[in-house]
Amino acid sequence: MLSLTPASAPRSISGRRPVIGLAIAGGGPLGAIYELAVLKALDEALDGVRMHDLDVYVGVSSGAILASSLANRMSATRMARIFMGTANAEFSFRPEQFLRPALREYTNRAVRIPATVLKMAGRFIRDPRRMTGLEGLDGLSRLLPTGIFDNHGIERFLKSVFEKPGRSNDFNRLEATLRIIAVELETGRAVRFGEPGFDHVPVSRAVQASAALPGLYPPVEIDGRLYVDGALRRTLNASAALDEGTDLLIAINPLVPHTAAADDHPGNAGHARRMISGGLPVVLSQTFRSLIQSRMQIGMRKYEHSYPHAGIMLVEPDRSDEKMFYTNVFSYASRNELIEHAYRQTRAELLSHADQLEMFLAPFGLGVNRGQLRSRHSFADSLKHEVSGLTPVSQSLSRALDRLERLL
Repeated sequence: MLSLTPASAPRSISGRRPVIGLAIAGGGPLGAIYELAVLKALDEALDGVRMHDLDVYVGVSSGAILASSLANRMSATRMARIFMGTANAEFSFRPEQFLRPALREYTNRAVRIPATVLKMAGRFIRDPRRMTGLEGLDGLSRLLPTGIFDNHGIERFLKSVFEKPGRSNDFNRLEATLRIIAVELETGRAVRFGEPGFDHVPVSRAVQASAALPGLYPPVEIDGRLYVDGALRRTLNASAALDEGTDLLIAINPLVPHTAAADDHPGNAGHARRMISGGLPVVLSQTFRSLIQSRMQIGMRKYEHSYPHAGIMLVEPDRSDEKMFYTNVFSYASRNELIEHAYRQTRAELLSHADQLEMFLAPFGLGVNRGQLRSRHSFADSLKHEVSGLTPVSQSLSRALDRLERLL
């Protein structure tokens, strides 16, 4: 779904280049694959701009991985080769390396077992009635780990990527403005890593904190404070980009609740049964997506009034798209099928709204490449159009040519 919100009180951009920003929401592996497909489709569809050569980037959770890579001028093609595991990828990537058990967390909890058992025994001796029912489980709950998987793998992987020549793991050395959003556990406030006061933290560490989904990953300690997933407060945190003077904001949100297609049988009974048969993960996913979408809609309405100078372009999946809801992204074949599907769907959506999109983009000196959108090549075909393994000098030259094309 494509939503276009023109600026109600646009700033004059005469004699200057418009400030263009990108906000990418979270969504786990599924969301990241969808977002990669959208980024590639936008690169081909929008004339005069490249997604890895924008001015401002904001990332939340898994979106922070993509935003920080784009801020390091890594194209969607290069990222797709890495995350899809193609033969000419710059780095070897395996999803399972982010799903290793948090052994240190398990060990820390295990050493507490004797003291906890003794404490519970003392309570039982003093007052047996207090240890009946759910109250008796309180002590045992303290033995549960704060996260199932170890998220240090995320930090190590990104650090190795960003410390390559021509890139940086330092917010202050990036050409673009980058904001990574996480939530401080003790206070519940959202923190924008990359802003003054929070710009000394390595980018890879900030992304680790932003992607620390409670229950899945342990909180991340930075400067004596604990941080968790940035999506807990807001979905996009687009205001972090709009506060930087963005004239045009492109936003990508992969998390929408699944709605049965209109041609399903009455009452959507089959759809409901399928959700129930999927068990607790599917039910929780639908619940979480519904909360996210409701919060998104409130935020977008607020942006219209709080930032009347900015035009906002929001890209989301179709709500009746079953592939975006039921796909197992840990299967290599499923990942390829999903990214091809999302790529085709996004291109079709952009083409069907080409007239409106062209009018929306015109004030920023951008256009729509209808020829590209009408071509029938696949996502795999599109990856062949960019030469892999460019040297740092070649990357800089390529970016300079992209910027020159945008200026012209």
